[in-house]
Amino acid sequence: MSFVVPVAEFDVAAFLKTLTGRPGIYKMLNEKGEIIYIGKAKNLKNRVSSYFRTQTASPKQQAMIAQLASIEVMVTNSEGEALLLESQLVKRFMPRYNICLRDDKSYPYIFISTEQDFPRITFHRGAKKKKGQYFGPYPSAGAVKETLKLLQKIFPVRQCEDSYYRNRTRPCLQHQIKRCTAPCVDLIDTSNYAVDVENSILFLEGNGDLLIGRLIEKMENASAALDFEKAAGFRDQIARLRLILEKHFVHGERGDVDIVACATRAGVACVQVFFIRKGQNLGNKLFFPKLSDQDEPGKILQAFIAQYYLDKTVPYELIVSHEPEEVGLLAEVLAAYAKHAVTITSKVRGERQKWLQMTLANAEHSLQSKLADRQGIYARFLSLQEELGCRELPKRLECFDVSHTQGDQTVASCVVFDREGPVKSAYRRFNIKGVTPGDDYAAIHQAVTRRYKRLKQGEHEAPDILFIDGGKGQVAEAKKALADLEINNVMIVGVSKGPDRKAGMEKLLLTDQVEPLDVTPGASGLLLIQHIRDEAHRFAITGHRQRRGKTKKQSVLEDIPGLGPKRRQLLLKQFGGLQGVAGASADALASVAGISKDLAQRIYEQFHNPNGH
Repeated sequence: MSFVVPVAEFDVAAFLKTLTGRPGIYKMLNEKGEIIYIGKAKNLKNRVSSYFRTQTASPKQQAMIAQLASIEVMVTNSEGEALLLESQLVKRFMPRYNICLRDDKSYPYIFISTEQDFPRITFHRGAKKKKGQYFGPYPSAGAVKETLKLLQKIFPVRQCEDSYYRNRTRPCLQHQIKRCTAPCVDLIDTSNYAVDVENSILFLEGNGDLLIGRLIEKMENASAALDFEKAAGFRDQIARLRLILEKHFVHGERGDVDIVACATRAGVACVQVFFIRKGQNLGNKLFFPKLSDQDEPGKILQAFIAQYYLDKTVPYELIVSHEPEEVGLLAEVLAAYAKHAVTITSKVRGERQKWLQMTLANAEHSLQSKLADRQGIYARFLSLQEELGCRELPKRLECFDVSHTQGDQTVASCVVFDREGPVKSAYRRFNIKGVTPGDDYAAIHQAVTRRYKRLKQGEHEAPDILFIDGGKGQVAEAKKALADLEINNVMIVGVSKGPDRKAGMEKLLLTDQVEPLDVTPGASGLLLIQHIRDEAHRFAITGHRQRRGKTKKQSVLEDIPGLGPKRRQLLLKQFGGLQGVAGASADALASVAGISKDLAQRIYEQFHNPNGH
């Protein structure tokens, strides 16, 4: 159950008298109705009361209370339930005064499609709907790709798309470099192929010693049978496998362990996690939780572990650099969620102590790099303020650019920077429609209008400075678009390319000045402008290429009478894409369900004689 205390009726003494002593969570809201803090309590009455004892309140608590307009309380059955609910809500609402983890990407796995005669091993991200075996999660796509590359060198199991595999008539390059046994053209039978699949699974399961033992036995048997070429092949496999195991397997570990270390300095925290599954080091991942104060590492790890693991596979053991504040409760909640025992410990010895020290050293190094980057960006913001004559230090910058090919498939981009650098979650693209091809002025007007209509609706913050990649015409259109929306508090700066389009020679154009701005040569603020302009350009070009490629793929087939959307999709799937359709014979096209001989001939002629209709 829950109840709300609005600010107009907020009587602290009366509120605390009615507040329950049961466990639960409490949400503090400001006058706009925004959640500024979410907390959990074993005893709600005692915990919430502590905020109103001025003699014990911290500066952070005093700042929260100063903004407090209402409180919402939700009672739970236990403190464990409260911890779970608190973590879920903090991750969802990201309140200003909570320690918040920014981690909204699903983690990748390796997938083996064991239901097929010739299974495929591949990268997988998302829901586990396909039949087969999943290995992971891995900390990054790069870690998965590295593992797949290593596997291919030892056990040549195919990694190609099924559509590509089904339509091969001769071995591909992977077979020529001995990284695939070409099951697509029957150069290996199912039984021998199954051995490679089984060996791959043993490797991914962490059974490296068992795998080497089996290969040694096969090598000896081949040697005894005087099949020295085959024995040499097993010998090379064993050598490569030993090298990989030495690099990627953790000595003395056979279980699932994560090593979690936290380093803090100057109001910034870095959490480094090393992932060990079945004794295999899957790699590591960095996190920079959002802090509102200089919190202790134990408190940060308490929040991090709760938010991070409660929607993921939980290992049997967490080795931590600092003991979380409520380590017993945290382990209990994780165990209930994972349905197996979970231990959290900071006191380890031997090899584990070495791994923990290495993880902490990595966290401290990454934190140092982050602080250096942040200081560098902050200095550039200071320089930008000086060069543009801003009264206050800018907080948020946005930049627009337009990309097209001779006016075709125009895409506008908007990128966002704050004082920590690019804010990629706030980037947006706009497919420009209804303007004369090649009219960059109209494209900028449309993009700015569409972007800041959403600002009026409260969907995002207003920038302090709006950069436009272009000259006076583009700047004028951006100004007009903002004026139409009655937005008058945004500074507009045009970034016009200099002589020979040379970096560092750009001209800065302001809406209220005829001549370009006189700037200090080499000022670090100019580097910031170049960075955001180049990022907008890159983002626009990428979007344009994607749109152009998609349109090209669709338009060639859409021009063929009698070939509807379902048949187009079926063709692309059967032949592995447009290139496969283009290279297919009329008879091959006619073999696809729903494609008649006449239609197959029209499709063939579209690619081989497009002007002969």
